Amino acid sequence: MISVNEKGLAIIDEMLDWEEDVKIESKVLENGATIIDCGVNTEGGYDAGMYLSRLCLADLAEISYTKVDLDGLAVPAIQIATDHPTIACMASQYAGWRIAVGDYFGMGSGPARGLGLKPKELYEEIGYKDEADAAVLVMESDKLPTEEIVEYIAKHCSVEPQNVYIAVAPTSSIAGSVQISARVVETGIHKLESIGYDINKIKSGFGVAPIAPIVGDDTKCMGSTNDCIIYCGETYYTVEDGNAEELEDFVKKAPSSTSRDFGKPFYTTFKEAGFDFFKVDAGMFAPAKITINDLKSKKSFTSGRINPGILLESFGIKSV
Repeated sequence: MISVNEKGLAIIDEMLDWEEDVKIESKVLENGATIIDCGVNTEGGYDAGMYLSRLCLADLAEISYTKVDLDGLAVPAIQIATDHPTIACMASQYAGWRIAVGDYFGMGSGPARGLGLKPKELYEEIGYKDEADAAVLVMESDKLPTEEIVEYIAKHCSVEPQNVYIAVAPTSSIAGSVQISARVVETGIHKLESIGYDINKIKSGFGVAPIAPIVGDDTKCMGSTNDCIIYCGETYYTVEDGNAEELEDFVKKAPSSTSRDFGKPFYTTFKEAGFDFFKVDAGMFAPAKITINDLKSKKSFTSGRINPGILLESFGIKSV
């Protein structure tokens, strides 16, 4: 079976070899853990964002930069293609580990989740568990993790602290923005899973999403980065299903436009909810448009719509 942490460690080695070139900085803590700053106190950039995206997906996807047109404005975008959708996106990339120790908080994603089984129910559903001596984690946070955080992660992953590798970037950084848009395929799979679809039937995934500019602090950027997928993210999946009628119904329910909160920038929705995630409709977290091709019935279905106007509002781009 593929080890997502072994594949992640190979990327870490590459990052350490090229850290000056890609404007990142590594340090080794007293307990031996390696921390790679991709945007907290460093410049980071598109190269760092690409490395973070590769780490999150455990190098099980082809990733490239492209562009999308937003009502005549060309903006940077990222394109993902994978033949290992459940392992790459759900066993690795999905930000399913909320790490809160003391006054430190960060969202953990990437290979280390496959050791800590965060969340356990998901790994049971897809039948995956990694076995590796090293834990590789991507952290979305505006602070670098301390030794205490490393000890917490090492314990949950059953590895020694010196074998923990953490790459960190805040949401309000270019690298952070890139790696969030790179979640477009994963977001669609997660939405399908949340409405009851058997995601083990998904055999490949493809997606494109714009990359948000830096519009403010982490909370503001959380809004714009989510909007990239919610309003302009497009995904295409191939599945082995056979039940075309049932599949058509799932495709209808999957896009973000089915959410009661669809129709305005996410930051606005979040603010109106008192910045309480539990008051925001979880169904909003999905690509704008989803297409599925069934290899058994030979039928394809598409649903959803792109809304560049709302994304431009979220970006706050001023024409001068």
